[in-house]
Amino acid sequence: MTGINKGQSKVQVALKWDPSPLGQPAHDLDIIAGTYTAADPYGEPAYLVHFDRRSPDGTITLNRDSQTGQGLGADEVMTLELERLSPSYARVVVGVAIQQGSSPKTFSDVANCSFRIADGITELVNSGFVGALGAKAATVAEFIRNDSGEWQFHEGIRGFDADPDEFGGLMGRDYS
Repeated sequence: MTGINKGQSKVQVALKWDPSPLGQPAHDLDIIAGTYTAADPYGEPAYLVHFDRRSPDGTITLNRDSQTGQGLGADEVMTLELERLSPSYARVVVGVAIQQGSSPKTFSDVANCSFRIADGITELVNSGFVGALGAKAATVAEFIRNDSGEWQFHEGIRGFDADPDEFGGLMGRDYS
């Protein structure tokens, strides 16, 4: 890579939410990252990282996985080492899905739900799920490798009426 702007390199996605009210089933939210090949950047994901997993090459890791939202600071944290991803990957989409359990839940049912994405000390976005409050899952960002090999961040919240399994197959499609 050349030039002053080297694009995104090592990104951290943090998700937090308040625990459900006493006596209510726990809210369980999950960060999900889908990695897409240069040959098919809007097709099926080459792989998904979620639910206490990491990518096959170790470049995307779910560092913290909460099933309740209890604790201090971020409840779920995922690290994406974009600079280490193989050149065969051109796109990474990051989203959040709510485990549905016995009754449907949307982002409006989860108190103080928000996410933060940072590249090192540079905050790229710090937001709630405005625009997707009635959704069960939402994409929050995508990273696209440009022609010079640099990763560029694209912010955007898109809601889905899908459970985590369905969402993994839908999140990276072209909706333009």
